Amino acid sequence: MLKKLIKDKIAVITLIIILTTMMVGVFAEEIAPNDPDKTSIISKYAEGSQEFPLGTDHLGRCILSRLIYGIRPTVFLSLLTMLCTIVIGTAIGMISGYARGLLDEVIMRIVDIMLSFPSQVMILAVVGMMGVGIRNVIIASIAIKWAWYARMIRSTVIKYNNKNYILYAKTIGTRKSFIITRHMLPNILSEIIVLATLDTGWVIISISTLSFLGLGVQAPAAEWGAMLSEAKNVITSHPTQMLAPGLAILILVSSFNMLGDSLRDILDPKEV
Repeated sequence: MLKKLIKDKIAVITLIIILTTMMVGVFAEEIAPNDPDKTSIISKYAEGSQEFPLGTDHLGRCILSRLIYGIRPTVFLSLLTMLCTIVIGTAIGMISGYARGLLDEVIMRIVDIMLSFPSQVMILAVVGMMGVGIRNVIIASIAIKWAWYARMIRSTVIKYNNKNYILYAKTIGTRKSFIITRHMLPNILSEIIVLATLDTGWVIISISTLSFLGLGVQAPAAEWGAMLSEAKNVITSHPTQMLAPGLAILILVSSFNMLGDSLRDILDPKEV
């Protein structure tokens, strides 16, 4: 797998972009040229300079510094959301697909109900009931998205249920938990990785969108969607204000999507 990954130029480039972005976010204090929350009305809408490489916003805050600090809520919270969603969805999907019968029917009917509504509409409804804030956005995203993963993982588990080694393990009385964790999980791990990578871009857009609408990360915290929301007010007079956060979201989401496509080809070439 590693050799195939290295040979895939798109996978290598996108992985470098993602890892570099994450490292910049981790060391934001050392890399950012200025305090992201420091305001200066005198310096508002300043052009790019040595002090402010990407200029300043309507409050005179350094755009580059806010962009760097914005990696933390935009990227890291998206990864946390995806991790929690994957764990919950995988656990429920594996139990449903392995157990079958009444338990499977009950779980799948709940999943059908969850999937019958558009995800963004449901997230907006949940956030509206729970209140604004990034914590509620994460909870709402996990609560809505787990169902999709549960259905996908269930289908994969059912496919492996009739494999000879699974049937043999059942015949000799192997514990269900052992079969699920030692036989089932390794076989579906590659599919989980691909699904998670492809869907991380969606989570980034979702969190950024809700922050753009004022429902996610709240001011004065730096976040890419919130930066776009602030820049939209001056889109006619200072359109360049939207370039930095907009391009950051575009490049990172595209990187995750292209990396997911490459991993799908590497881990499961028959799907090409």
